Amino acid sequence: MIHESKRAPAHRSNTIAAFFGFLCMLALCCVTPTAYSWGDEGHEVIGLIADHYLEPAVRAKVIAILAGDATDLTPATHIDSEATWADKYRDADRNTTKQQYNQTRYWHFVDLELQHPDLKAACFGEPPLPETTLASAGPAKDCVVDKIDEFASELKKSKTSKQERRVALQFILHLVGDVHQPLHAADDHDQGGNLKIVTAPDIATNNLHHDWDTEFVNRIGPNAATIAQQLIANITDAQRRQWQTGTAADWAMESFAIAKGHTYGLLPATSQPNQYQLSAAYVTDATAVTQEQLSKAGVRLAFVLNQALH
Repeated sequence: MIHESKRAPAHRSNTIAAFFGFLCMLALCCVTPTAYSWGDEGHEVIGLIADHYLEPAVRAKVIAILAGDATDLTPATHIDSEATWADKYRDADRNTTKQQYNQTRYWHFVDLELQHPDLKAACFGEPPLPETTLASAGPAKDCVVDKIDEFASELKKSKTSKQERRVALQFILHLVGDVHQPLHAADDHDQGGNLKIVTAPDIATNNLHHDWDTEFVNRIGPNAATIAQQLIANITDAQRRQWQTGTAADWAMESFAIAKGHTYGLLPATSQPNQYQLSAAYVTDATAVTQEQLSKAGVRLAFVLNQALH
């Protein structure tokens, strides 16, 4: 959490300097430290790519399950829209009771420390889910890796209730995307990049996490449908076969390696702590990495759903 800094009262002669200091402080306070995921557009892209690779019978089941969503948290019950549901659900009571927020906020990421990655520690010791406990009612302190596995297991079981099966599908649609966002799988004691303030050519100043969530996605195309079509056209059969392997843990470690080598590894030297001027080369590399991660996430989401609902 970002705390407001304490300052001595400014004298009148320092009014202008104090004003600009206030603006700087305000900008930093407005940088949200919570680890979000790909923005809505990124998750919509992943949903549309997955839909392209679903088996026809599985697609029919997905459509039928999602049609039962009466929460009105998303504009529609299509797969691309529902891929954003888990964020909407988490934030629905964020400013009131915080029940949903506190129950699910940790499920969206796995904070593998950059220098000493420990998957079990990052997953809060991998708390077991009792056999009679619904995945949606599991421990609040759990990570994206465990939740993908738990919800996928529920989705496979015919005895899972209709409501829980829908919730399991909604979380899977979102969390498989989350685990492919590099800053959802790595941390440099900076709240997943939220504490690193960055500027870049033609991109407004924000934090590093935001840029990877949103700005580098926006650079790919004008909207989710166009981006998805573009990425699908570039996915080869060999890539699809290669990506349709592994587990959520494998995908998290892959995202961690990308974060270490690209997201953090290519940051420029800085003279001020946690403030960076990104180069055009960094932005180009990040956009290319984002394209591949969205593509992988879509293919792997279809892989999970085809296995669970065949």
